[in-house]
Amino acid sequence: MSFDRWNLSALIVSIGMAIGGFLAGNGIARVRAADRVVTVKGISEREARADLAIWPLRIVAADNDLSRAYAQLQTSLSRTRQFLAAQRLDTLQSELQDFAVQDANTNQYGSGQTSASRFVIHQTVVVRSTRPELVLAASQRVAELVSAGVVLSSGGEYGSGGPTFIFTGLNKLKPQMIAEATARAREGAEQFARDSRSGLGGIRRASQGVFEILPRDQAQGITEASQIVKTVRVVSTVEYSLEQ
Repeated sequence: MSFDRWNLSALIVSIGMAIGGFLAGNGIARVRAADRVVTVKGISEREARADLAIWPLRIVAADNDLSRAYAQLQTSLSRTRQFLAAQRLDTLQSELQDFAVQDANTNQYGSGQTSASRFVIHQTVVVRSTRPELVLAASQRVAELVSAGVVLSSGGEYGSGGPTFIFTGLNKLKPQMIAEATARAREGAEQFARDSRSGLGGIRRASQGVFEILPRDQAQGITEASQIVKTVRVVSTVEYSLEQ
């Protein structure tokens, strides 16, 4: 190979490397530009009042004679309905559930000794009302039922037996809360863009997040279901591109 041809080949290789380096450099720049994003979260909260209450009253009657135990149960049910009516609760909205009879003599795990109350009958009165404030007031006077001779039991399927307060209007709040959370996310992104001396581009991706219904008073031992007033919260996560 002559000297001139060798120089020409070397020159072509050098030019090729230079062009390749330039394109590679521009490719890295585009990747970095594409990675110029900011991810922000926007929060929206509302106070909401429960519009439905469910209150299970688990009544117990016990006697060594089944018919007498059943008669006690019927008396307790009658007194319970009278109590609810006195608290301005519609007894037609209550229903009877979970009737059960236990016979101590059929308990194969027992000690073999028959107690004074061989038969124990359980019956649950489930109060359902769209006036939660009345249910709350009645639950605070439940001692009147006990003083009238009604035996109540807690636990079982219905937990502690207190009222459960439910908010059913979440779907009505969703559109405005999502809009508010998104607007707050954009405010945060705009502030970040100003601080970084960048321009704010469009949304690259967004996640609405999950709506939560929380107790208004968020303290240990307080549950959302036990409070009439609740806090509804949603967190939206939005990713914006940043411009030079």
